[in-house]
Amino acid sequence: MLNIHNLSISFQGEYLFEDITFKLGHGDRVGLIGKNGAGKSTMLKILSKELEPDSGQIAGDKELKIGFLKQDIDFVLGRTVLEEAYEAFIEIKALEAKMESINTQLAERTDYESEGYNQLMIDINDLQHQYEILGGYNYQGNTEKILQGLGFKREDFNSLTDTFSGGWRMRIELAKLLLQDNDILLLDEPTNHLDIESIIWLEGFLKNYSGAVAIVSHDKMFLDNVTNRTIEISLGRIYDYPKPYSKYLVLRKELRDQQLASQKNQQKQIEQTEKLIEKFRAKASKATMAQSLIKKLDKIDRIEVDEDDNSVMTLNFPVSITPGKVVVEAEGISKSYGEKDVLKSIELMIERDSKTAFVGQNGQGKSTLAKIIVGDITYNEGDLKLGHNVEIGYFAQNQAEYLDGNKTILDTMIDAANETNRSKVRDILGSFLFRGDEVDKYVKVLSGGERNRLALAKLMLQPFNVLIMDEPTNHLDIKSKNVLKEALNRFEGTLLLVSHDRDFLQGLTNKVYEFKDYKIKEYLGDIDYYLEQRQVENLREVEKRTVIKDAPKPKKQHSYQDQKKLKSLNNKLSNVESKISQLEKTIKAIDLELEINYEEVTSKPNFFDDYQDKKAQLEDYMQKWETIQEEIEQFVDS
Repeated sequence: MLNIHNLSISFQGEYLFEDITFKLGHGDRVGLIGKNGAGKSTMLKILSKELEPDSGQIAGDKELKIGFLKQDIDFVLGRTVLEEAYEAFIEIKALEAKMESINTQLAERTDYESEGYNQLMIDINDLQHQYEILGGYNYQGNTEKILQGLGFKREDFNSLTDTFSGGWRMRIELAKLLLQDNDILLLDEPTNHLDIESIIWLEGFLKNYSGAVAIVSHDKMFLDNVTNRTIEISLGRIYDYPKPYSKYLVLRKELRDQQLASQKNQQKQIEQTEKLIEKFRAKASKATMAQSLIKKLDKIDRIEVDEDDNSVMTLNFPVSITPGKVVVEAEGISKSYGEKDVLKSIELMIERDSKTAFVGQNGQGKSTLAKIIVGDITYNEGDLKLGHNVEIGYFAQNQAEYLDGNKTILDTMIDAANETNRSKVRDILGSFLFRGDEVDKYVKVLSGGERNRLALAKLMLQPFNVLIMDEPTNHLDIKSKNVLKEALNRFEGTLLLVSHDRDFLQGLTNKVYEFKDYKIKEYLGDIDYYLEQRQVENLREVEKRTVIKDAPKPKKQHSYQDQKKLKSLNNKLSNVESKISQLEKTIKAIDLELEINYEEVTSKPNFFDDYQDKKAQLEDYMQKWETIQEEIEQFVDS
């Protein structure tokens, strides 16, 4: 299907990999593994023809269709989820436009007996036949099935993509690839933004996929469940075995042990031969024999042992000043987006030096509560207090949005540093494996794992005593995960982890909060205790949702004009929601100023007029939101 021969690529004069050769055939489900920065994502970009190699050939069938899911994607704003997913069907959408044009002409014309009218009838029949062959009468139903499999609800279908997080947009892009009937799928970290049920659904889809699949992933269970072949990129070479990840590791170790044993035996023979040569050289009668042994030694094919790339980052989280006994206290915290409730009346107390895990399905509010605690987003009701001397370090799930792609690694660190630690920036970067000229790389060219390492390095620049990490293992290779886990075990401050990864959580936390149905439930023990209490073996079973057997029938398709109107209403709603969020933040900031320094704040000219004006604006926008929402609901139900 696809032949890769003597492929090489270099960056800044150094080869990332050199003279690599392998094949991808029907039914191959390849796990492409290796350290962060080894070249996995680069390999996928070359296979997708997005990047040109320095040398080598890639040969494939003439009509070969390749789909590529990248770590970072760009979306056209203003499309609904369905509209974006339908972009997978370029040919079908083009035919629809032609058919609509002809049908409009047929409706407007009255010259039924003319040759022109007859030609239009012939054209529409031909187009309908092509449309049927391409699956035009089934693509909408298939799209809805795929979207639901990836966790979207039917009520999400007409929402704008720009109202969804990066993780949900990634799911839309994945849905498009799965709908395109590609011969080869190239998937770069496909599970990073999926909840457990969606991962299980994707596993089932890929197991039955007839084409070839190449997957970059650090999810061991996913690789073991899906792949039948493993290719590791290490130190510029590849190791290719027809086994899934865990079995590959066993085979790789056995091969290396055999190489070491053979090399050891060969070395003994070489040493014995060298001793004989030295012995015979001293005697004139044995000189000919010595020369013969030297020639024999020169001809020996020396056994080489595959090198292992054992370089790992160095990570320690120093603790700043000691905080008060209670570091976070939440009373009656509720959060909603419009009518969509996320959290209701949350009561939470996190004490100094505790190690806490947030677990549960995606969309149940884990990241939302973490963002509320660090002050990234506001809440609708309740009260949240941070304790005395609390200094928070925060590692966000969507690191790409927190790093400027147009800065270099070094500039990113220098800009985040202060006068006391600016001189240590290069040392910190070196401990995170960014050495020499690598610090001059732009952030936008870094792999997902390298960005996570840079984000961890940035954490070292600010003192903290409370560390909140949201899915910190996304994109990290297995060795880096282990280094991070060891560092967190040594961390003497307060730790809060949002994670789906049971292996990572084991031994790290002593309290678990399960998020479900807008509430949280406390379990006073580690992750194993929590799973025991829930009587399940792993987080996958906990996070599985009930499968809906009888999905509601899709509502009737609206006309093009109706769809435009709905799109316009959704745009208006999105703008109003943005204004409400901004005003809520502004008013909350003013309220806080009033509590701290009432007299100084109120002495400003026209303070009360401005303050009341902002509250009136908020009330006005809330009213607008309700009106637009009612219009959308009436429109969708019509």
